[in-house]
Amino acid sequence: QVQLVESGGGLVQVGGSLRLSCAASGITFSIYSMGWYRQAPGKQRELVATINFASTTNYANSVKGRFTISRDNAKNTVYLQMDGLQPEDTAVYYCNARYSTIPTIHDYWGQGTQVTVSS
Repeated sequence: QVQLVESGGGLVQVGGSLRLSCAASGITFSIYSMGWYRQAPGKQRELVATINFASTTNYANSVKGRFTISRDNAKNTVYLQMDGLQPEDTAVYYCNARYSTIPTIHDYWGQGTQVTVSS
């Protein structure tokens, strides 16, 4: 049974920082690409950052220079360090694990953690 459990969300003031964690179980974590996505009220879910098995990272333009994604394969955990938070970063943040072996895509999601940035 695959589980992705996010933690670290909360309420923070503008300019503050939060660190999200996502602990994975039931998968061979090291081979999975891991990602963080977010969904604000009334908006579609959007990509925030991804990190692949080789620790190559990719960021949405809106968070480049402020957010950092990292992974610890020994702990089966992916992190999202969020600095310089802005009200537009307010959303539910979801952890994603993805592995493709043609023709099968293994795709798993966490339950989400709320991040609220107050001004």
